[in-house]
Amino acid sequence: MSEEPVRPTVRDVADWWSTAVSRVEPDVIELRGRPVQELIGNMSFVGVIWLLLRGQPPTPAQERLLEAALVSSVDHGPHAPSIAVARIAATCGIGLNNAIASAVNTLGDVHGGAGEQCMRMLAEVDARAEAGEPLDRAASSVVAEWRARSRYLPGYGHRFHTVDPRRDPLLHRVEEAVADGTVTGAYLRAATAVERVLATGRDRPIPINVDGCTAVVYGELGFAPPLARGLFVLSRSVGILAHAWEETGQGRRNKGPIPPSITPTYLKDT
Repeated sequence: MSEEPVRPTVRDVADWWSTAVSRVEPDVIELRGRPVQELIGNMSFVGVIWLLLRGQPPTPAQERLLEAALVSSVDHGPHAPSIAVARIAATCGIGLNNAIASAVNTLGDVHGGAGEQCMRMLAEVDARAEAGEPLDRAASSVVAEWRARSRYLPGYGHRFHTVDPRRDPLLHRVEEAVADGTVTGAYLRAATAVERVLATGRDRPIPINVDGCTAVVYGELGFAPPLARGLFVLSRSVGILAHAWEETGQGRRNKGPIPPSITPTYLKDT
């Protein structure tokens, strides 16, 4: 005789969806063990982001540094594919949620992933320095290895800005956080070492950009590299929403990537 199959219990189903992030029951909403009614009005949105991702509230200094990074990435105009897609999608008869989703889905390895990649690169530099290799030599070796895989170095240089206007205020806040003991400065030291390596023998340096600066912030604050992309998505979604909403008020329908008066170049088969 065959044995009766084991039937799942209610506990099996409940355990299937076990989570430490939130507890939601009749008349109860807790986030990481804290009643939501105690958070409303007492914790900022940035603080709640930290709480949900890390399990404990941030210190005021950690919260300020995270907020600076999130503010820095909210928007970069319609030149950014995510923003352009949001505006195009908003004219196609779909809702704002669909326009936002369409835009967020463009945030991949090339557009949106540089912060995560830069975090990994800077972690390599720091690991070699911690092992005893001089910092600039470690940076030079890591840069050479990354360039052997791709001509693009994540987190450095910018196609629009000679010096990214977000660089100095972000790095200054990291320096302040190092000075007051909030962070160690390991990622900051690695990032500036890479800048020195990239400036060697050049009349025009290749400074760190916003992706690199936020990589420094997220690394200093102890976030895992994949969360650098997740946090960028949260930040950029603000600009995406604003642009999609603005576009809905302009009355255009089926807005394409170029004005209708301009036709794409036709390439005849050869």
